[in-house]
Amino acid sequence: MELRQLEYFQMVCRLNSISKAAEQLHVAQPSVSIAIQKLEEELEIQLFYRTHRRITLTAEGMVFLQRVNTILTLVGDSINEMNDLKALPKGSIKIGIPPMIGIFLFPRIFAQFRKKFPHIELSAVEGGSLTIHNLIEQGRIDIGIITQSDSSSALEILPITTGQIHVCLPHCHPLSTLSSIPFDKLVDQPFILLKEDTYNRQVVLEECKKHLFVPQIVFSSSQVETIISLVELEIGISFLFDAIARNYPTIYSCPLSEPMNFHIVLAWNKNKYLTSTAKAFINFMTSMHRHQ
Repeated sequence: MELRQLEYFQMVCRLNSISKAAEQLHVAQPSVSIAIQKLEEELEIQLFYRTHRRITLTAEGMVFLQRVNTILTLVGDSINEMNDLKALPKGSIKIGIPPMIGIFLFPRIFAQFRKKFPHIELSAVEGGSLTIHNLIEQGRIDIGIITQSDSSSALEILPITTGQIHVCLPHCHPLSTLSSIPFDKLVDQPFILLKEDTYNRQVVLEECKKHLFVPQIVFSSSQVETIISLVELEIGISFLFDAIARNYPTIYSCPLSEPMNFHIVLAWNKNKYLTSTAKAFINFMTSMHRHQ
């Protein structure tokens, strides 16, 4: 039994005519007649009642037609799926991810991208936004998800999300009774900050400078979990994205009286050749952002 025979059978059933089926299939009429005859011989049943005027399905033929319709639909779907898979880009992408973005944003992006592009490998390069920014400019990674600071003529960006930097305190801290905290209330507080290459640390230090004080930095880390633990233990206070801070009920977090807003963007080097895999990721993120 061949697919061609099933296709001929289906067309004859659809048009109730061997001659019309042959015309529609662009084959000679005897080819269709022979295909039907071979099917009947192989199945050892009669598929059609034949008269000099028309051709109609037998009861067995009706059952067989249902199966043929299912088979040919599955075959067509399978061919389309394989063609789609052939068209999908394959390869890898080096993507820069800062620590906080790696916690609250990237896992969801990765999961959805993986479903759509199973043959593309994402290789994460971890570092602060400032380091990732430089790696993109140098062409050492393909793309990065960073917190936007100063614009760069070398980078193309796609906005992803926005938020605020919150102050994180132990629940027993005197300032934990406030719903928002003036920055000058933090002058004498011990600071636990992210590493030097992060946008978060940069804007906190700029805010300290604006309020004319040098912060007492007692610890720096690239690990958000470590920072949270030290705040819980009352070692000091910290500053984290609101989307992260609110997930830790063991600490108190609140906005500053003068909000510290941030913008997360997808960034790539506009002067560097983009591979098909990088383009696929950018297009995916563009679509994802559009439907938010």
